[in-house]
Amino acid sequence: MGKLFRGLAADGGVRVIAADTTDVVREALARQAASVTAGAAIGRTMTSAVLLAHVLLKAPGDRVTVRLSGDGPLGAVTADAGLDHTVRGYAVHPEVELPPRADGKLDVGGAVGVNGDVHVIRSHAPYGDPYTASVALTSGEVGEDIATYLAVSEQIPSAVLVGVHFTPALVVNVAGGVILQALPGADPAALTLLEANVKEFGALTAAMQRAPLLELVENELCWGLGFELLTDPPLDVRFECRCSDQSALEALAYFTPAERAAMIAEDGGAEVVCHWCGERRWIDADAMATLEGEELRCADCGTLWHRDGQPRAYRQGELCSCGRPVELVS
Repeated sequence: MGKLFRGLAADGGVRVIAADTTDVVREALARQAASVTAGAAIGRTMTSAVLLAHVLLKAPGDRVTVRLSGDGPLGAVTADAGLDHTVRGYAVHPEVELPPRADGKLDVGGAVGVNGDVHVIRSHAPYGDPYTASVALTSGEVGEDIATYLAVSEQIPSAVLVGVHFTPALVVNVAGGVILQALPGADPAALTLLEANVKEFGALTAAMQRAPLLELVENELCWGLGFELLTDPPLDVRFECRCSDQSALEALAYFTPAERAAMIAEDGGAEVVCHWCGERRWIDADAMATLEGEELRCADCGTLWHRDGQPRAYRQGELCSCGRPVELVS
């Protein structure tokens, strides 16, 4: 179980959100059998989503999705979190491993890539059309990219520290993150001190191996700024996937009727593996036969745009995965 706490510093001029996500990230990476480099990217993105939920969301049912879409071999890295303190995350290619950088650190930026975008998607209960904002990737290292998003899209100057550290046995040792934000009216002198504290602090995961995260925030990151804790006890954070038999069945709708018929003829059904949690579900022929309804697919690549009885996969005017503009029939 992870722990999250919120606080204020500098007489209310600085907002602090911090989370120890060690157990949560360890579980997620074990489920995906992720490599160390991929695991660091996934864990940092999951932690960022947990923190951003407390920056961007208001209602208990709201959720935020963070997706880093770079040109690296890892493919897109995605995490989803909510104010219910649940989070999940995955990478398209969790097996990807890269040699360490010249400074000995994990090459997360190389795995994610530097050419691409950070997408932050807010889904508001009762889950109508989501609100999406995106900015260009800064480094692919995740923390810098989230700080850029907050500065550019949300216009909130922020310091973002996220990290995942592994033992020699390649198991997550510590993972966590901190967001420090300057609020309107913040004392410039306090922000100068905060900047100096962050610069002096160094790597988050190295610090988390010598002291609890709350102590690090209070005594080091917010040194001299009068930290005030707002969550006592801290909030529990847990890994939770929302997959189900029904969502697994609906995933098969993205295959064409001919492809589904071939699955039934060859295997008597289909196995669906959740990319979020690794759960395997067998969908038999009778269940697959219920996937009825008129379908609208891309004329160029065959991607499913909409099927009667299922939420639309694409919206009018969006670009299909092949680049063709989506045209939905009313």
